[in-house]
Amino acid sequence: MATARVLFLAVISLIALQHGPVNATFASRMKCTWGYDNCQIGDDGVKLILNKWSGAAIQGFGDFIYGYIDMRIKLVPGNSAAVVTTYYTSSEWTSKESDTHDEIDFEFLGNLTTDGGDLYYTLHTNIFVNGVGNREEQFRMSWYNPTSDYHNYTIFWNPYMVVWSVDGNAIRVFRNYEDQGIPFPKYKPQKVYSSIWNADDWACQGGAVKTNWTHMPFIANYLNYVENVCPYTGPNSVQLCNDPKSNWWYFNDQYKQLTADQLKTMNDIRSKYLVYNYCTDTKRFNGNFPPECSKPQY
Repeated sequence: MATARVLFLAVISLIALQHGPVNATFASRMKCTWGYDNCQIGDDGVKLILNKWSGAAIQGFGDFIYGYIDMRIKLVPGNSAAVVTTYYTSSEWTSKESDTHDEIDFEFLGNLTTDGGDLYYTLHTNIFVNGVGNREEQFRMSWYNPTSDYHNYTIFWNPYMVVWSVDGNAIRVFRNYEDQGIPFPKYKPQKVYSSIWNADDWACQGGAVKTNWTHMPFIANYLNYVENVCPYTGPNSVQLCNDPKSNWWYFNDQYKQLTADQLKTMNDIRSKYLVYNYCTDTKRFNGNFPPECSKPQY
């Protein structure tokens, strides 16, 4: 995995050199949006706290179309059953009745944990385009310990694909097949969000295991926020960010697909730790899979 991680970070470093500084601070780029007493933002990091009375959430200041978003997260340790920590990008919701938002998700679903046990976190990924999601993939987070140290979680979104990565290793790709009638997020500006909340009606073993409040407070810690984006400053930005001449670093051929080493590492992770893929759920779709399921994603 080390080689693929180095190659992925090298590509990102090249983008950074071509497009200016990427380092940011949470204090300069984020604000608390709810659970203010449970939301602590500093220059170097963030603490989001869940207790019996409230969770917490942060939101980025700027909108963008395409970019690289990365932060280091240390998830809630111990018994985190039904505690959900999220990290995602999303466009603005207009209303539930006429939802057309785009969204790219990481969700971390806590579980019962005991010393030497095997009840691991679930890493849940999804993508929404024009208000339609239902593109879930889930991983058993057993190839590393997400609670003992900080780990990098990266969303890389360009005109060709969306890539989800953990510690520089790609775990999922969603390719752009818009020219074949499959929607892809291209036109709606998005912001960065993260939150912690209680979801004991569904998040742990289908809702069978409830949050154990004797273990509160549940704390997710964040470090080293990095962003490199095509900023949205108004309607003209949609055209600008989708213009290969203006944003050649996102349209460059080397960013169209993963390298052979990255693919090898990703396939190894997926073969061992992928526990749910919507594209193989015949019972759910009764054989009528979404059209992207018949297309190569990487």
